[in-house]
Amino acid sequence: MIIRDKFYIDGAWVAPAGTGTLEVIDASTEEVMGSVPAGTEADADRAVAAAARAFETWGLTGAEERRALLVKLRDGLAKRVDELGEIMAHEVGMPLTMSKNIQAGLPLVSLENFIKILGDYRFEERIGNSLVVKEPVGVVAAITPWNYPLHQIMAKLCPALAAGCTLIVKPSEVAPLAAFVLAEEVDRAGFPPGVFNLITGLGPVVGEALARHPQVDMVSFTGSTRAGKRVAELAAQTVKKVALELGGKSASIILDDADLEDAVRGTVNDCYFNSGQTCSAHTRMLVPRAAYERAAKKAREVAESFTLGPCTDPKAKLGPLISKTQQERVRGYIRKGIEEGAELITGGPDQPENLPVGYFIKPTVFGKVDSKMTIAQEEIFGPVLSIIPYDSEEDAIRIANDTPYGLSGGVWSGSEDHARAVARRIRSGQVVINGGDFNMMAPFGGYKQSGHGREHGPYALDEYLQTKALQM
Repeated sequence: MIIRDKFYIDGAWVAPAGTGTLEVIDASTEEVMGSVPAGTEADADRAVAAAARAFETWGLTGAEERRALLVKLRDGLAKRVDELGEIMAHEVGMPLTMSKNIQAGLPLVSLENFIKILGDYRFEERIGNSLVVKEPVGVVAAITPWNYPLHQIMAKLCPALAAGCTLIVKPSEVAPLAAFVLAEEVDRAGFPPGVFNLITGLGPVVGEALARHPQVDMVSFTGSTRAGKRVAELAAQTVKKVALELGGKSASIILDDADLEDAVRGTVNDCYFNSGQTCSAHTRMLVPRAAYERAAKKAREVAESFTLGPCTDPKAKLGPLISKTQQERVRGYIRKGIEEGAELITGGPDQPENLPVGYFIKPTVFGKVDSKMTIAQEEIFGPVLSIIPYDSEEDAIRIANDTPYGLSGGVWSGSEDHARAVARRIRSGQVVINGGDFNMMAPFGGYKQSGHGREHGPYALDEYLQTKALQM
């Protein structure tokens, strides 16, 4: 049991204003693994006040001072990778080895990247008779999700602190424990009091208090489109800056000149990563109608090769979903797909027979999916792939763009030029060509209802800066 009963505010561990607590559940065992305080609006007010005071001096520090503290934070977190990986494996359900590499490893990559960026980023330049300077936005509220708990925090913390902003972090109450380890290492690194503050609680209570707070200058939110709309609505009352990274329904287009087997394998692997709990997952596989039967057969073969198991099982390739709520939500979508007439190729809504405990979903593939079906339009956030046949390249592009989302996508072709030409016509913030690797120096963010603003690399640093012109 991991019991956290204090918040980190103004450089100290302090008792929360209220007495409520929130249980953290192990996704593999369905048992309580810890608890955190249920914060209140008073806790949010206290954290914002601390961040506002700290900004008066932190916002004036030099890039080298901020860089040196990020180096100390990186070194501290690096010593706790195993601990962090284990915590998040149990919270989220990702198999332990993968969790140590991904859930605990990616935050260190973020830190390393911003340590490099601060080494040569230009915070001012001369343009004619003007000196154009980039200054920190101010106090930032970072509201983060549960699927990559620490990675999503660091995607906001690194550019915010690098820019000279101060920060209040509200992690998801479903997977909050790694954030407390982060706070310990922020304290150990020596960041000035109030620069980083951590509070936990429910979104409608603490999240909304932060989003509407008049002393918060920017809200950076990652989560569902529904919740993102609410954050934007509240933030608009004080015209604060908002960055939103929301849902996705990404299409992987397999062109007729692609290596079909490689493309299908790559798409299924992408769809099922982190048990499908990834906003950019390629959950729609678009295949030429003439190749549908071969694609469906290969997709079934790949899907059924995924070994399900608890996060502690070294043979597990696919862990559970994070919660009972999420499991029931995904089951509902699978049943909806069957009701609407999609072909269930493998998987289904039932609990795996050999895993009676844990929030497991069988790796599921639907075939002959119409692009207007619910499972082709709405984000499921589970290991559920929809195969959609298309009749022409133009038809494929139309289908790929025919959802409210635009976060990511994929194109597979035997010709990189051909793939790039199609990728340019996909209305999404990223397009992966022939399974290209994720690049954390490249911008990540969405079109349409997938949000606005960009994370990672120098593009993320720009989000946390205001631009001022000094006329000489």
